[in-house]
Amino acid sequence: MSQIDPTKKRLTRITCAEHVTPFLKAEVQALGYEIQEEDHVAVHIGANLEDCLRLNLHLRTAHHTFWLLSRFRCPSLDALAKQASAFPWEDLIDNDSYFTITSNIEHRSVDNSMYPNLLLKDMIVDRIKAKTGARPDTGPDRSCVVIHLVWKNDRAWIYLNTNGIRLSDRGYRKMPHDAPMRETLAAAVLMAAGYDGTTPFVNPMCGSGTLAIEAALIASGRAPGLLRSDASALHTALDIDDSYIAMRKEARKSKPVTPDPMPIVATDNDPRAIDAAMKNAQTAGVEHLIDFETCDFMDTQVPQLEDDEPGHVILNPEYGLRLGETGDLEQTYREIGDFFKTNCKGYMGHVFTGSRVLSHEIRLKTSARHIFFNAQIECRLLSYELYQGSKKQSKNLNPD
Repeated sequence: MSQIDPTKKRLTRITCAEHVTPFLKAEVQALGYEIQEEDHVAVHIGANLEDCLRLNLHLRTAHHTFWLLSRFRCPSLDALAKQASAFPWEDLIDNDSYFTITSNIEHRSVDNSMYPNLLLKDMIVDRIKAKTGARPDTGPDRSCVVIHLVWKNDRAWIYLNTNGIRLSDRGYRKMPHDAPMRETLAAAVLMAAGYDGTTPFVNPMCGSGTLAIEAALIASGRAPGLLRSDASALHTALDIDDSYIAMRKEARKSKPVTPDPMPIVATDNDPRAIDAAMKNAQTAGVEHLIDFETCDFMDTQVPQLEDDEPGHVILNPEYGLRLGETGDLEQTYREIGDFFKTNCKGYMGHVFTGSRVLSHEIRLKTSARHIFFNAQIECRLLSYELYQGSKKQSKNLNPD
């Protein structure tokens, strides 16, 4: 009988990018889970393995869901070896399977994280061989069982990475085009903008279409994890496959957030970008929800609003990080401000940029700012209220 019970609730660490925690927290709570702890890149909950698989299906902003296997005081490598060799790995990893080790290590005695990884791998292999007479293979492939070690100061945690490959790798972006935004970042940007699928969404400068596709997934109520059929936890010796099949079947029953889909418009002046975006949307199964057009962003046809709820326009222009590029982009950012004022009245306008200098060229007053990181670049989502008339007029309208 297995000593590892997949129905037992264990401490579960759900990770995300820096500054995304508030949006991840809201998602986890909306799915009915109570947050026990949080930090700048993760939230912690109590969850069983089925919960983890459900979270992996539905979370839009998470990177990994780590299910705790063991935690212990760990002042040295010897302590790590002792604790690792005592865990019943034979109940988790079949002796004819494959696993890999990842880690996050901050300990004074370790200057190369590869050594603790190798030590943990050896302890797992030796234990399984001693108990079963055979040993599994190991290597870097994260599509099979992934064991994750966290060792900080004198404490260590060993987790099962329940998804393996990052949840941001949805599986639809077959043609990335230039400098694509990570899918989980795009989802967080949409949430920060206030987009929920109930109003029109316009994405000039769409590139490979990540923002528009994530918007369509939100509007259609489609779980992002449905685009992937595999998960690391399914490669363990634990009996969870039937539960996963059932929850995927249930997730497919989700309905759009509105009976009649709101317009989603994506444009770019590069035909290759539009071609890539259309093919990515087709892979994601949402191409019928997005109107694609090749044109300059200034010529984007912004849908007319039918009620008082503002739509959302999001642009992700170049940042001008290389020497001499900032000056070349000043006119583009000024034109973004003109586009907002002329074409987007009644909408919320948003610009995602990594350049504070260029953002001043938009020449509009921001109503909100959110900090994100795109790779290693500190960026901001700048939001602007684009009133139909003046702000003073809109407040003083007399309905009689």
